[in-house]
Amino acid sequence: MNFESASTNYLNHLRIERALAQNTISSYQRDLSKFAYFLSASGKKFSELEASDVTGFEVFLKSSMIGASSINRSLSALKGFYKYCALEYEISNPTTESVTLKTPRRLPKALSVSEISSLIESAKREGDPISLRDYAILEILYSTGARVSEVIGLNHSDIATQEVAGEKISVVKLRGKGSKERIVPLGKFALSALEEYLVRTRPDLAARNSKGDPALFLNSRGKRLSRQSAWQIVLSAADATGLTGKVSPHVFRHSYATHLLDGGADIRVVQELLGHSSVTTTQIYTLITIDKVRESYSSAHPRAK
Repeated sequence: MNFESASTNYLNHLRIERALAQNTISSYQRDLSKFAYFLSASGKKFSELEASDVTGFEVFLKSSMIGASSINRSLSALKGFYKYCALEYEISNPTTESVTLKTPRRLPKALSVSEISSLIESAKREGDPISLRDYAILEILYSTGARVSEVIGLNHSDIATQEVAGEKISVVKLRGKGSKERIVPLGKFALSALEEYLVRTRPDLAARNSKGDPALFLNSRGKRLSRQSAWQIVLSAADATGLTGKVSPHVFRHSYATHLLDGGADIRVVQELLGHSSVTTTQIYTLITIDKVRESYSSAHPRAK
């Protein structure tokens, strides 16, 4: 068994048996490509590596001037690969002693409510039906905390109305990492923007594709909107509001979580809404609110300094 065949089989295992998202699989593929280059440069066989060779790969990555988090991701991919090979091909696993590098803890970026509102409103363009689509996308990103891949992956049928305690609420079904599904409430602003898009814009876009497409958000050819196009919608809004360089689709997700916690939402509820498998991942957002409390205390209390 050579490395190329083993890595291909491993990626197929991730795709078929573990049902990982394509973006995740692409990341694993890039990391294994770096390892393949290392093997070629060092003249080593992947099936005969020892722990010291894994250390050599780590040194190789550091010499490429990439960050600690990128090195950790590559090493994690390598660990998963060798764990698979140990089970499938009875190859000795040289990564068992590999240690994750320490990285500085970075707080996610979160915009203020007024900045988010400005971003969303900037998508409106008088006389441009396509702007109704862009406006609806920004509203949904903030209303649901969805990842951009989850938003462009939405189908028309994923929007529904449910009755809870005698009250009707609109919800959206999101498909997250590992194809995990979750139901998230849709705010009235997002629902209004979506209804306007569905009535005034989507029918015309859908008519441009004779085959039809179940996607909720369509491009100018009537096909599912791409990830790159969704990114551009966000970047254009950032340019229009003077926030260039500070905004990405994920900023809406960070702001969504932060504003919920600021408003008193329970962290377990936020965990469910974000689709985090562990509350530990969600807890990083509490650090932002604590920083705000500390800042307010320092500036307001007469004996704080």
